[in-house]
Amino acid sequence: MEKTLVLLKPDAVKRGIMGEIIHRFERMGLRIVGMKMVKADKSLLDKHYATDKTSTLDRIGGKTIDTYKKYGKDLKKEFGTEDAAKVGKVVVGWLLDFMTSTPVVAMVVEGKHAVDNVVALAGSTMPVAAAPGTIRGDFSTDSAAYANEEKRAVTNLVHISATKEEAEFEISLWFTPSEIHNY
Repeated sequence: MEKTLVLLKPDAVKRGIMGEIIHRFERMGLRIVGMKMVKADKSLLDKHYATDKTSTLDRIGGKTIDTYKKYGKDLKKEFGTEDAAKVGKVVVGWLLDFMTSTPVVAMVVEGKHAVDNVVALAGSTMPVAAAPGTIRGDFSTDSAAYANEEKRAVTNLVHISATKEEAEFEISLWFTPSEIHNY
């Protein structure tokens, strides 16, 4: 059996669709073996998102740069720079503001191929590109273009671990062994 981490983000909490999202995991045959509501602080989120790493800032900034190019927007005008790490730092600030705006629901989900199944069920990270039938495809239409224009994080309802290694690391950040149950 494989375990993975799922976070129900502030937009899922505020909209009151936590139960619907949890139901989808359970309906797939996955089990919730750990769950709690957490008011995450910046320190936890910095570790979770590895915001101290240049590679993280470059990756996030690079995605933002690509979005601005795709939609013909002036990156330098909006951010004052075209440096990926500097742009990434701004976007990470928006993400941390969003993730600390309300409690989140942290869950450890267990099952056969849990990581792959949760990734598939969540849908594309960018809701506008998420397929119908996925969590993001059914409950969000947000995009980086709108989020960047409004100077905020993309509201995509859930964070999911993308790999087994990421899941192990993230579960250890959010849960102690005694908070994870076998049944």
